[in-house]
Order: sequence, then C-alpha cells, then structure tokens
Amino acid sequence: MSAAVRIVFLDRATLPDFIELKAFDFAHEVITYDQTKPEEVAGRIAQAQIVITNKVPVSAADLARTDGLKLVAVAATGTNIVDVEACRQKGVVVTNIRNYAVNTVPEHTLALIFALRRSLLAYHLSVARGRWAQSGQFCYFDYPVSDLADSTIGIFGSGALGSAVAGRAQALGMKVLFAGRKGETAVKKDHTPFEEVIARADILSLHLPLTDGTRHMIGAPELAQMKPTAILINTARGGLVDEAALADALENGQIGGAGFDVVTQEPMPDTHPFMRLMNRSDFILTPHVAWASRQAIQTLADQLVDNINAFERGEIRNPV
Repeated sequence: MSAAVRIVFLDRATLPDFIELKAFDFAHEVITYDQTKPEEVAGRIAQAQIVITNKVPVSAADLARTDGLKLVAVAATGTNIVDVEACRQKGVVVTNIRNYAVNTVPEHTLALIFALRRSLLAYHLSVARGRWAQSGQFCYFDYPVSDLADSTIGIFGSGALGSAVAGRAQALGMKVLFAGRKGETAVKKDHTPFEEVIARADILSLHLPLTDGTRHMIGAPELAQMKPTAILINTARGGLVDEAALADALENGQIGGAGFDVVTQEPMPDTHPFMRLMNRSDFILTPHVAWASRQAIQTLADQLVDNINAFERGEIRNPV
C-alpha cells in the first residue's frame, strides 16, 4: 500500500466556502490553512509532496527547506508568486489554472464600461441625494450618457480574455483595436501600434500579465495622450498602470473615467492614491472580484484537482 501523499493548501480562504474541492483519486492527507504569512511558508511546506497556493508567495528560500516536494499547484493563472526557476532547479513541477475566467472577466469588464459610459453610479448617487425629486421633471441631464455602439475600444492583450472582450464588444457594435507592444515599430497582423490605440480609443481595456515589460505601461505620458472623454479599464493586474498618475489625471479632468478591479498592493492600503478617488462618480474600484463568478471559481477548483490527480498519474497538465 502506497504512503499517503501530503498536500498542503496554504490559503484555502481565497476560495469561498461554498466551493467544494473534488476528491483526490490517490492516497493522501490534506493539511489546509485559511491563510499563511510569508514567514510561515517554509515550515508549513517542509514535509509536503504537493503544495497548493493561490496568492501566498513561495520563494527559493522556502523551497530550500523542503524535503520531497514534487509539485506546486497554483490555484490561479498568474504564477509570479512562485520562484519558478528555483522550482525547476530543484526538480519541482509548477502548474497553473487556464481559461477558467473566459466569461466572468469579460462580463465584469463590460459591466465597468457600461457603468462609466452611462454614468450609472453618478445618477444613482444623485437620485439618492434627492436630485430627481427636486428636478421637477421626468428626467435630468447632469451627467453624460454615451452609447457603446460606434465607439472604439482599444484592447491590450489578445489572449483568451482580451479576445473574449473583443467578441462581446463587436456584438455591441464597437470597433476593436488590438494594441501592439509598447515601443514596437512593427506590429503583428491585425494589431495597431500602441501609441495609436492610446490616442484613438474611447475605451482602453487591459488584459496582460504583469512583467518587467508591462509594468506602468500606462503612465502620465500615455494618460496625456488619451482622449479627454476616454475611460481606462483594468481587470488584469495591478501595476500595469501608474496608479498615482491615474489619480492625478482623474482629479485634473484629463480623462473621462476609470474602472479598476486590481491594484498594485492588495488589499489596498489607506495611503494608496486611489483613496483620493473613492467619492468620485467617474471612478469605480472593485476588490479583485472580476474572476469570482460562482461558475468560474468552481471551474478553477475542479481544474486544480484535475491537475493534481493527473500529476499523480504521471501526466503533467498546465505546466509553467
């Protein structure tokens, strides 16, 4: 009889309680922690054969303390929290989750776009303050309302999520521009130069990973090149945008609005520049929940277990 495989889940609380994990189909013991502090990682994974992490970093120093670790199963698509090269050197496989959010993230992106383009938050708050009752007529026109049809959306990232947003945008009658990489003179087929997209788009939507090449890809110079009515949407990663520069641009009326689901530091500290924008109706911030539809999270959880079961059968799915 084979020995039970020790599985350590470092941050189970990052998945809601109503999401159930499927059964592992091999002899195992699961040690689950709701949260794990950085200084606790090494001790908790030292004797594990499989580690599951969503947002808890696993560093080279943590890996050095392990004895028998075979797999780090990331319960997300982004793997920047794991020192992948250190895993490779130690013979540890890293896997991730793919294509689980092809509905939830695009839908959240469109929800932010609709809310900003139609001033839904501004009108709701003004009604709550009594403006409608005081207006003396059936409606009032304090805030701009713009159709999405015939507007131009610039999409940064043409992978599964960017392409899904593009399909929905086209169904709404929008013109789609896929942006080339920043600084590139020659762009791929069916793409438009980065700077041209910045200048032409009515809506800019980000769907890229955070890398050294994409960090602060939208900063003060790019915000200055945007149309004054344009809106910026980020449901990808904090750090793609210079957040202090964005706060300045909104306060100065430089752009039309912004809808974000991510920030560089999560949870957002009280000192973050976005705190200056919390009472503005042209700025919407949600707490990294674009991925979090019930259906998407269950798909993620199922794929996570499938990846681990496959690994124990000798099949590596979604290797990083």
